[in-house]
Amino acid sequence: MMGPGEWYGMMFLGPLMMILFIAAIVVLVVLGVRWLGGSRVGGTPGPSPNKALDILKERFARGEIDKDEFDLRRRALSE
Repeated sequence: MMGPGEWYGMMFLGPLMMILFIAAIVVLVVLGVRWLGGSRVGGTPGPSPNKALDILKERFARGEIDKDEFDLRRRALSE
């Protein structure tokens, strides 16, 4: 059983714990949205032309495309 002095602790700790619980949920939601959405803070939106050129170089190196197709697509990317 609680004594009369112990209720004061519950009156202050109860709201504090509720605020901490809500803050934790907000932090988890923000982190989840950033993880699912792919945070673009400080970055450029969309694919970069360098990444496309890197993929093209990889395909050429693997032999998926020949030199003529590589040159054609490289020119198209630089336009």
